[in-house]
Amino acid sequence: MIEDLAVRHMVKNHRLARAVSDAAWSEFRSMLEYKAPWYGREVIAVDRWFPSSQLCSACNTLQDRMPLNVRTWTCDCGITHDRDVNAAHSLLAAGLAVTVCGAGVRPQRSTPDRQSATKQKPSRREP
Repeated sequence: MIEDLAVRHMVKNHRLARAVSDAAWSEFRSMLEYKAPWYGREVIAVDRWFPSSQLCSACNTLQDRMPLNVRTWTCDCGITHDRDVNAAHSLLAAGLAVTVCGAGVRPQRSTPDRQSATKQKPSRREP
């Protein structure tokens, strides 16, 4: 599983530009994609808009906003996450979901009471 990042936008940051450019991400991805079938593997690119660092890998709660300077955060479930490690866990889960369920798997947005939209009970109409 890899994350489809907008490298073009990353090189606009003067602090990251050289490191990102030196990494040759498109060449690395090309090599992964043509070598994966040799070993019976599949490369899954998770959408760049997938909120991997904002999604709790333990309880799937989606945090509202998280600036890039926040490196660790604590979820409502009480678990403290390192941003990059949590993103790796979330990307792995998303990639595995794609292999099982097919493309287009995305987390559900939470409602104000933190219940997933698919887990809500239908409201009953009172006469």
